[in-house]
Amino acid sequence: MKIGIVNDSMMAAEILRRIVEAEPSLEVMWMAEDGFQAVQNCREARPDLILMDLLMPVMDGVEATRRITRDTPCAILIVTSSVNDNASLVFEAMGAGAMDAVATPVLGDSGNGREAAGLLHKIRIIARLINYPLELISTESRKELNYDDTDSLVVVGASTGGPPALAAILADLPSSCNVPVVVIQHMDRKFTPGLATWLNQQIELPVQLINEGDMPQKGIVMLPNTNVHLLMTKQGRFSYSIEPEANFYHPSVDVFFETLAANWRGKIIAALLTGMGRDGARGLLTIKNKGGYTIAQDRESSVVYGMPKAAAEINAACEILPMKEIGSRIRQLLRG
Repeated sequence: MKIGIVNDSMMAAEILRRIVEAEPSLEVMWMAEDGFQAVQNCREARPDLILMDLLMPVMDGVEATRRITRDTPCAILIVTSSVNDNASLVFEAMGAGAMDAVATPVLGDSGNGREAAGLLHKIRIIARLINYPLELISTESRKELNYDDTDSLVVVGASTGGPPALAAILADLPSSCNVPVVVIQHMDRKFTPGLATWLNQQIELPVQLINEGDMPQKGIVMLPNTNVHLLMTKQGRFSYSIEPEANFYHPSVDVFFETLAANWRGKIIAALLTGMGRDGARGLLTIKNKGGYTIAQDRESSVVYGMPKAAAEINAACEILPMKEIGSRIRQLLRG
């Protein structure tokens, strides 16, 4: 995907260039210091996407967006120091043809740009909207995968009644537990940081939120912070996606379980807990059919016996256990 970068700040432009060039599927086509230069560049070489600043000399991002949309239309993403502080200009730019807006990333001391996750997520969404196949694989490091066929991963899906069940189960995993643990809980992203804080007070293992491009970390419980879906990519990294849009569970247990079964090279231990509906049952069966060990919570200990019931009905669980026994069973399986 060819990218044009428009920014009058040398530092911001360099940050954007480094983030783009770190991705094999992205290419910097040209860079411009103001909107007028961007309009001229578009006439000579039209990119697939422009990362457009707002406040610039000669011609600002709003007017540049308006002229490019009129004369040489292409996708435009507003990248500004503060979306909130510049809200009126952001809305004006979107009225002129920009597709979305995001805050300018800031590189950390290591230079890896952890905050690039938001930018890359927006680029991925726009790529889908303009029907441009795109897979981004790194937001923090370019390290090779550090797991092999013998490495295990524990994944737990839950919905209604999930947080207390998660706390009880994860409390049975000691701090010495040297496997990644991923939790998919149906929850709006504005509440997920609070769930992570609360779980950190209940269990020994540290809990952290998942950023775009992160990899599973041994000995850490990882939570998606999203109103879309969490995926496991072929590169063994986490990714967020609006697809499949037809699946209204956010994040969907089925979507993550199925991509995990397809792309994780190691062993999988999966548990499906209390919750309304059927999300997770099909994914649990996929993991079982791929050789993973699957557990469903029983009726008596479930607040809502929907998701685990659906799993039991299609024989997706190797075992059906009460909530209080699931954590110890996972520990036994990891020892075995």
